[in-house]
Amino acid sequence: MMIRRLCGVLRVRGATDLLLALLLGAGFAALPVCALLPSLWGFAAASAVTYAADEALHARAPGFVRRLATLHLDRSMRFALRTVMLLALAGRLDAPDAVLVAAFTVFGAHFALTMLYTAVHHAIRRRRVLPLVVRNLDLSALPIPKQPPALLERRFLRKLLHLDLAAHAGLLTALATGARGPAWGGLALTAGASVAAVVALLGQYRRARRMPGRDEVFAQVNRRLAEYRPEVALYFSFAAVSRDFMYQVNMWIETLERLDLRPVIILRERASFRYLSRTWIPVVCVPRADDLAELELSTVRVVLYPGNAGKNVHMLRVAEAKHVFIGHGDSDKLASSNRVSKVYDEIWVAGRAGRDRYRRVRHAISDSAIVEVGRPQLAPIRLHADHVPGPLPTVLYAPTWEGWSDDDCHTSLIPMGVPLVERLLAEEVRVLYKPHPLTGRRSAEAAAADRAIRELLRADNQRRGAAEAEAALAAAGPRLREIRARLDELSGRLRGDDAQQMREARVPDRAAAAEWQELCAAWHRIFWESRGPVRHQVVLDQLPTLYECFNQADLLVSDISSVVADFVASLKPYVLTNPRDLPDEEFRAAYTTAGGAYLLDRACTRLPEILRSVRAPYDDPMAPHRRALKEYVLGPDRPTSLERFNTACNALAAKAAAERAEAIAEQAA
Repeated sequence: MMIRRLCGVLRVRGATDLLLALLLGAGFAALPVCALLPSLWGFAAASAVTYAADEALHARAPGFVRRLATLHLDRSMRFALRTVMLLALAGRLDAPDAVLVAAFTVFGAHFALTMLYTAVHHAIRRRRVLPLVVRNLDLSALPIPKQPPALLERRFLRKLLHLDLAAHAGLLTALATGARGPAWGGLALTAGASVAAVVALLGQYRRARRMPGRDEVFAQVNRRLAEYRPEVALYFSFAAVSRDFMYQVNMWIETLERLDLRPVIILRERASFRYLSRTWIPVVCVPRADDLAELELSTVRVVLYPGNAGKNVHMLRVAEAKHVFIGHGDSDKLASSNRVSKVYDEIWVAGRAGRDRYRRVRHAISDSAIVEVGRPQLAPIRLHADHVPGPLPTVLYAPTWEGWSDDDCHTSLIPMGVPLVERLLAEEVRVLYKPHPLTGRRSAEAAAADRAIRELLRADNQRRGAAEAEAALAAAGPRLREIRARLDELSGRLRGDDAQQMREARVPDRAAAAEWQELCAAWHRIFWESRGPVRHQVVLDQLPTLYECFNQADLLVSDISSVVADFVASLKPYVLTNPRDLPDEEFRAAYTTAGGAYLLDRACTRLPEILRSVRAPYDDPMAPHRRALKEYVLGPDRPTSLERFNTACNALAAKAAAERAEAIAEQAA
């Protein structure tokens, strides 16, 4: 208990990191003692411990390192303290005055040069910040200098501070042997390397001063957009947690690529730009609202919004275009029938369930503004009839997160997540656990339950025989990493800062889409084969995808969320958690997707009965309800969802063009 409490206070993950933190503290506490005694070998040992522990903690426990910084014990201060103690030791051991003066001078100059290097580095970064970032537009005409080499750019402070190692080692050797040569050599190396680093970076600063100006950048980008003439734009903003929310954009990319109209993607946060999936569609990231107004988007007729965000107003003010809320999934949450949606010209939903959901928001949304377009993203989901079961029933547990407030909290993790997984393991099933990307952001209880479930699955994997599984995972690892590297390359995630990505931006080869699909299929095949048919799996990354997890599962257990509505497309049995133990009739009346679901009580007493529907497929009383619910929630199978979505885009674009022509005619008259 004491160790766990100390880990929490120091923000370290376990006993190993706690030991490193204690070693770091003990080492720094020993330095002044050894310097004053004086004890040369004790000081050398303590100094080596602080160096090693410091580096290990930066890699293993960044939370602890940040806690030190809040106490004004950042890395620079720790290096300075170690240097001051070394000089005190040299004075106590009666080092020659010439050596002491030289050491004071070199160490002082070293820290001054480190400050100068930091200032120049920040100046270069500021100059390389452009008002926008693009992908899939040829901007080779812009005179953007190359990014400084990684040797000078990445983790520069760590590299610079460690240049004092030569001086420290030389001075300690001189104190031990009585010879001055090692001290002069070490001090010269430190001084020379520090000066060389600053001179090299100053050369990079001269190049950075030749960055193109704001007007030049916008002129070139607008020239390329005018040549492309985009007609439909996907607009996305989510500043707070853009990395976790980029799935809201990525799920629409393939649909946009197959439209008749020319698409463009507009992002508002630089962080989100780096987590965009593969696409040939031109992408423009414009952080500032004033800059967004300068983009050449006069040909855009339809703007699609996958999320409700405050920055949407910056695009909604474009009166010439039609604005459509498409969302990022149909669910029974409040977000899927938000009154804010009234600001859009139209709201596109998957099926009649979405229309009815908005009807319940009385006097807010006009029924004529609702258009049923289906869910084009669901094509990769295999039907129940095409599924081949494995030796053990596979249960996908995909709980939602705790929501922005308690009113919108539908997660089962807090009240019943851990006992649910314990009961599943007792039933001898294979569990795929895919929590929502935002799990634990608002609730410490949800984060604790998430960790407990992962530990349960890890322990059960060990019980089922880890040696064979680990060998298969190790064998598949290199090929999976190789495919991921190629996928990253095809996705357009170029290395370097934003300016470097702008420098290398080109119009992509659309034929790469076929290679992308083949590699994705190969990655998933190798991944699942290496995991085996009985091993539990915790899925946290973008790969494997949610829909590939659907295809692996015999049964879904989830909460009120769009995951359930998407899973309905497979016609496989699914379970909705009922953590508040509402009566079945009341629960089904409140939530549309419960119409075809098995309902699971908080104590999970119904779980064995539910699992019988998987083990004995003919004993599945909810099957006809799922078939009826599929059309109600997702719309008819014919025409296809993609066809309906494309038709809706074309119709609205034609309407926008007609209204614009009419307005021009009125102005002319």
